[in-house]
Amino acid sequence: MTTAAIFGSTGGVGSQILATLLASDKISSVKTISRRIPKHDSPKLQAIEEPDITKWAGLIQTLSPQPSVFYNAVGTTRAAAGGIANQWKIDHDSVIESARAAKDAGVKTFVFISSGGTRGFLFQYTPYAKMKVGVEDTVREMGFDQTIILRPGMIIGREVSKAPLLERFFEALGKVSKGLQDTIAADQLVIGRAAVHAARLVEEGKAPSKYWVVEQADIVRLGRDEWREV
Repeated sequence: MTTAAIFGSTGGVGSQILATLLASDKISSVKTISRRIPKHDSPKLQAIEEPDITKWAGLIQTLSPQPSVFYNAVGTTRAAAGGIANQWKIDHDSVIESARAAKDAGVKTFVFISSGGTRGFLFQYTPYAKMKVGVEDTVREMGFDQTIILRPGMIIGREVSKAPLLERFFEALGKVSKGLQDTIAADQLVIGRAAVHAARLVEEGKAPSKYWVVEQADIVRLGRDEWREV
């Protein structure tokens, strides 16, 4: 039985990861640290409420039993954070701090929800891309037994949209061409399931590499086309 921990469990994708883990009979317990308690109820759930995100990493050592899999789905927007400097502290600094704390605590598998296209020729120079790439590159050097990086395209199916017009457009696109939508966007439920499915494949010895980057097409495959209860 696996014990897992999640940062970002109250956001769209993180909430789906949490729900998927709680529904799995292969997961013994799930630990969350978040600004507010997740809207889930399960005897498996140990939820820690901490409004100060700078304290989250330090709380990893207090988790018992220590998790073997750690998911980080933390993410915000520049507007919600109050500027690029604050967004950097959340999307970059806090993620790296949590990864280091998880490694020190003996976590074997680290799963990070990143973003697609961040290494593209033009997009790579934007502050958002630099944040995601910086996390990916730093975590890769930490030497986890297994690192999984998910790079979804546009995230759709959110309860609260971050980009309402774009998200509605890509949701509508699926009614015209599901295949075209799959190349660009994925529902948050699919992304959450793909993250859990990938970690399960690691436990089964089926990960393609120690540092596994799961791009948009594989997210759709793992989280929808080949999804099974894990």
